[in-house]
Amino acid sequence: MIKLRHFASASGLALALCLSLAPLSPLQAQSVVFDPSNYAQNIMTAAHTLQQINNQITSLQNQARSLLNQAKNLANLPFSSLQAVQQSLTQTQQLLQQAQRIAYDIQQIDKAFSTQYGPVNSSTSSSALVAGAQQRWQNSLASFQDAMRVQAGIVQAIDTARSQASALVSSSQSAAGALQTSQAGNQILALQSKQLADVTALLASQGRAQSLEMARAAEAQEQGREQMSRFIAPGQGYQPGNVSMFH
Repeated sequence: MIKLRHFASASGLALALCLSLAPLSPLQAQSVVFDPSNYAQNIMTAAHTLQQINNQITSLQNQARSLLNQAKNLANLPFSSLQAVQQSLTQTQQLLQQAQRIAYDIQQIDKAFSTQYGPVNSSTSSSALVAGAQQRWQNSLASFQDAMRVQAGIVQAIDTARSQASALVSSSQSAAGALQTSQAGNQILALQSKQLADVTALLASQGRAQSLEMARAAEAQEQGREQMSRFIAPGQGYQPGNVSMFH
């Protein structure tokens, strides 16, 4: 058995050697011929494929960068002054609503001017004229106090407005995206609108005080004219009569 196995192995090696030394057929010789043009075309195809892959990688990187930029543009501003602005506006509005005696109401103003600042009736008693003058003086005094209270509230809010403006400017300068910049700009506009509202409230309170004082002065002139006419009006002169003495 061992000899048969060795013989088979030797036969196989001899057959392989004969096949390797045998001349190639024309078809086999043609299959191993090197084709430079085909090789160059394959190289160009591989290079073109690699370039496409690189382009796709670059496109993906650009898309990722664009998504990051969009995320920054959509990020909210971390600072908000809306609550402080609304609180300051509410305080100013409350000061206006706390106006004494004649408030900022059209019907109430019309009623007061028809009763307290109307023409002086000749039948009105002197005591009533004095009481009306005192009431109008109190109206003017209360309006000046209200104007000063509004002024004090606005002055007290200056420090808050200044700190809010400084924080908003800093936030806008360090904004990471378009949304943060826009929100900072909108909040700055809101702060400016609040300051304009304060100026409007101040002008309204001062105008109210001046109007009531001018109305008081005009009514005082009318009342003085009426009292002067009563003083110089001819009346019953001296009439002699009998006087009883020493009962």
